[in-house]
Amino acid sequence: MSFGFPWGLLALGALVPLVAAYFLRRRQKPVVVSALFLWRSPRPRAEAGPRWERFTREVSLLLEVLALIAAALYLADIRLGEKAQVRHLVLVVDGSLSMSARGPEGVTVLELARREVARRVEQASATHVTLLASGASPRVLAGPEAEPSRALASLETFEARGADHDPLPTLLWAQELAGPGAQVAFFTDAAPTEGLVLPALVRWTALGAPHDNVALISAQRKDDGGTATVTLRVARFGAGPESVAVRMRALPGTDAKQGTERVEQVALTGEEATTVRFTFQNAGDVEVSLPDDALPDDGRALLRASPARPVAVNLAQGLGALERDAVERFLKASPEMVRGAETGESLLIGPRGTDAKVTLGSTGKLRTFVGPFFTEKGHPLLDDVQLAGVRWSAGENPPGRPIVTAGDAVLVSEDDEGRIHLNVDLARSNVQRVSAWPVLMSNLVREARRSREGFARRQLTLGEPLQVVTLPGERYSLVGPEGGKPVFGAGAVSLPPPVVPGRYVLERDGDTVDTAEVLALDARESELRGRGSVDLAAREVGAEDERTKTSDRALWPLVILLLALMGDFYVTRRVS
Repeated sequence: MSFGFPWGLLALGALVPLVAAYFLRRRQKPVVVSALFLWRSPRPRAEAGPRWERFTREVSLLLEVLALIAAALYLADIRLGEKAQVRHLVLVVDGSLSMSARGPEGVTVLELARREVARRVEQASATHVTLLASGASPRVLAGPEAEPSRALASLETFEARGADHDPLPTLLWAQELAGPGAQVAFFTDAAPTEGLVLPALVRWTALGAPHDNVALISAQRKDDGGTATVTLRVARFGAGPESVAVRMRALPGTDAKQGTERVEQVALTGEEATTVRFTFQNAGDVEVSLPDDALPDDGRALLRASPARPVAVNLAQGLGALERDAVERFLKASPEMVRGAETGESLLIGPRGTDAKVTLGSTGKLRTFVGPFFTEKGHPLLDDVQLAGVRWSAGENPPGRPIVTAGDAVLVSEDDEGRIHLNVDLARSNVQRVSAWPVLMSNLVREARRSREGFARRQLTLGEPLQVVTLPGERYSLVGPEGGKPVFGAGAVSLPPPVVPGRYVLERDGDTVDTAEVLALDARESELRGRGSVDLAAREVGAEDERTKTSDRALWPLVILLLALMGDFYVTRRVS
């Protein structure tokens, strides 16, 4: 049993005057008569005044008390059986960054959504609430079937800072949690995109408003020795200012006693993004900010120091003199590579037939090719490698999957263990004397760096997956702003895009391996001109709403009330 409106039980207070009226006698005026035989039921005892005495109409009193109790139960909206069960309300709040946009009064769209959610919960008299946040990875904020107070409290602490995403998977999940025939409410800041087919039982409520906005859509930092190069892309969405002041503050770093603060005026023209680049010496973390506007979050970025990790390049015994000389000339021109480093994994380059990571050389009958060369499209080893004008002499085909071929000859291949085989005789080739050679070697080193333990990239924007490399047999965990979770898999592992921006740490058995920074930047979320306010009702009425339309209160207390009044009328009429 439960009550939809407990204040209705206050009507039971009428029982006090009702019972008092039956016990309390009124003062009677003396009446002078000539004889008592004219009265049908004379009472020899005179009424002297108000006093308490035993009443003689118990049945009438009980019927009136029953009628009063029935009326109070109806006003209190008593519910028995199915009506006394929980009222489950499933709500979905958009977790996109644009929900943090502020209106003219400084109130964010998320705050408006909080107020509307609280109103819906009170209006539906919900006893249990399930609250979800939509995103690339949907998550539960409260529930399933949490108390309304807990659900509203979790929404108060929720921050919408996610990337642009499709809300449909979250809405389908919410409908499964709501159960068959129940409606789901979705709160966002824009109307549904054209062509989006919503589930029939979803009510779409948009609380946003269009705004002009200036935002950072990209921020990258590269550290080379003591020099930090910061590259920014600033975009204007709408009729904003023609120029904006970009403020950068570099905190003190290695061998630096104080930081550097710089303000640059950047011109904005049309819809094109403007790219700006700055350099700092011996800088630690660099803070970048734009003047606050409708969406302040997309005008801030923290770029942490992330020096490139050197790759130890070693040459194996038995490598030919020409091959060794070609590799050493490349290493001398690449200061970020460290030959013979003792820390970290090394890139071992050796002769054909060895277990080196990269084999260089050829065996068997030699053939020379000047083209055409056929390459595997999209392979990272061949990025920007131009083979035009190359004379390539090769011997017997190496093992593995072909990457570069000329006719039936395999010039470059990759085997199942990830080793690269360069089938080339540098004595009869000119590949080591053209631009293709340093580019090819740089790609080899880059892929070796990517295969090292840690993050493939240390600076990402919202919506980008985290690429990590783990060692077999080790236990890893990813620790971020919302806590830690285990990382499963060995080698190159692609993790889902982070839900919120911030710093993410890859740990192995509790020790920090590498860190990455996810920035709250997303050009699609910074575009606020298409936001608006709309309330689209569900295309179908849920089962709970149908019960509400017919009658939400139980009718049996009214039946008892009517029967009690009729019975009291019959009893009092018979007595009189």
